[in-house]
Amino acid sequence: MISMDTIISGGVVSAIGLGTVFAVLAILWGVLEIMRVIFTPKTESAPKEESAPAPAPVPETAPAPAVAQPVAAAADTADDEELIAILTAAIAASLNTSTYKLNIKSYRQINNGTPVWNAVSRRENLQ
Repeated sequence: MISMDTIISGGVVSAIGLGTVFAVLAILWGVLEIMRVIFTPKTESAPKEESAPAPAPVPETAPAPAVAQPVAAAADTADDEELIAILTAAIAASLNTSTYKLNIKSYRQINNGTPVWNAVSRRENLQ
C-alpha cells in the first residue's frame, strides 16, 4: 500500500518540476523580448502636420495627339502567340495528349505570394 508520505513527496516533486519548467519558460520569454527590442530596426516616423498646405492647382494641358504604334502592337501579338503556344505545349505534355485537342481561350498570371528566395530556388532546381 502507498503511504501518505509517498504521495506528498510525489506531489512536491511534481510541483517543483512544473515550477522549474514555467520559470525557465519565463526566462526564455524575457530574453527573447530583450533581443526583439535590441535587434528590431527602429523606424522613424515623420511628425504629422495637423494642416498640410493644399497643393497648387495644376494647369490643364491639351492631351498629346495619339500616335499609332504598329510595331509595338505587332511585337505584343507575336509574344502572346508564342506564350499561348508554350502554354498549350506544357498543358499537353502534362496531360499526355495532343495539342490539337486543346484550345486556350485566355490566360492570366497568378501571383501566388511566394517569397523571392523560394521562387529563385525552384527555378534553380528545375534547371
